[in-house]
Amino acid sequence: MILVIDDDPTILSSLKILLTHSGYEIKAVSSPEEAVDVVRAVTPELVLMDMNYSRSTSGQEGLILLKQIHIFRPKVPVILMTAWGSIELAVEGMREGAFDFVTKPWDNRRLLDRIATAISLSGGESPSEKSLSKAGGGFVRDRIIGRSPALDKLLETAARVAPTNAAILITGESGTGKELIAEAIHNNSNRAGKPFVKVNLGGISQSLFESEMFGHVKGAFTGAVTDRIGRFAAADGGTIFLDEIGELDLSSQVKMLRVLQEQTFEPLGSSRSVRVDVRIICATNADLPAMVAARQFREDLFYRINLVTLSVPPLRERSGDIPALARHFARQLRESSPGVGDVEISRSAEQWLCRQPFPGNIRELKNLVERTILVSGKDILDAEDFSAFPSPHASDVAESSSETGTLEDVERRRILAAVKESAGNLSRAASILGISRGALYRRLEKYGIDT
Repeated sequence: MILVIDDDPTILSSLKILLTHSGYEIKAVSSPEEAVDVVRAVTPELVLMDMNYSRSTSGQEGLILLKQIHIFRPKVPVILMTAWGSIELAVEGMREGAFDFVTKPWDNRRLLDRIATAISLSGGESPSEKSLSKAGGGFVRDRIIGRSPALDKLLETAARVAPTNAAILITGESGTGKELIAEAIHNNSNRAGKPFVKVNLGGISQSLFESEMFGHVKGAFTGAVTDRIGRFAAADGGTIFLDEIGELDLSSQVKMLRVLQEQTFEPLGSSRSVRVDVRIICATNADLPAMVAARQFREDLFYRINLVTLSVPPLRERSGDIPALARHFARQLRESSPGVGDVEISRSAEQWLCRQPFPGNIRELKNLVERTILVSGKDILDAEDFSAFPSPHASDVAESSSETGTLEDVERRRILAAVKESAGNLSRAASILGISRGALYRRLEKYGIDT
């Protein structure tokens, strides 16, 4: 049963028709007092509630009701309804534990999606649950290598959220495979077969953001000789993967929020609104809560993108997967390079690899395996073959044991080491560090590093 709370009889009637037609049992009430009586007597699967009532336009009555519902039914998901101009009120409700929020007037399909997602993630079953497909009857791991407990736990959660339309935030250090997790979620969803559009936000300048993301029409700016569709339009029906979301500047965050909320936008130079149906998956290696506290990242955007958060473990926490990953990269190199034959990695080499910290994570391991195979020319690789190529982060590890330094100090040393190893090739240095070339440029400027 879904409990719907709103003091507008027209809205109550509309929601009751919509949800009943979609197969839900509905209990509709018009006041907070009635709502508290209901949640004390029964446990609804979900609460859909307005934030403003006739006696209050500040939303405080709604916040008090939200807290009361959580006292009696702490595990029941609550979706808030508010006007676009009251997004700050919805954000305050999210801080108090609301599951999600929607703005009025709502889009029926998107509202139903969010209700189904909330019920599914809280352990219930929506009327459409049986129609959600899981490829092959289970979670298909695609190119994800490893069977460590940390990775399996992550994929268990990914399997639960994949069939939903939940917005997902994937966190983790650079090089941990966040993009692979995002792609696997898409391939195990009911959007599989539709576009999976990858966008590295760290590589898009503020001046090009609107054109890249929303497209433009002919004549919108100098050089716009034809119409061009943006990334959101290209992802229509599928999934858009927004990598390095923490690199987005504040002005672009405002534009992104509106699109994620309404799924409509205007191409640059056009007054025509375009509606899209896309699922949002974001990724970052930044500490977004800290950025929110420092006012570097909008709190309302943060709540919109992380309905579900998946934290990808660093390689040092899944060292048991390193041998399988190393063999996988060796096979990949053999298949892509005609001059490379079969290469065996000895047991001693695998043990040596498992003892390494790999601050660059899977990207660093891949780089090391490929470089060792190509330079050694041997059929069987031993530990000394790998140890001949020290990590660009090795000096950081040594220094950290004998001296202290800020996070910025460590990052600057790593950047200098990567630039030195790549002989000034910034594309290669960015690859070693596991960041985009654009993000590397910004860090070089930040730390005053000349190349």
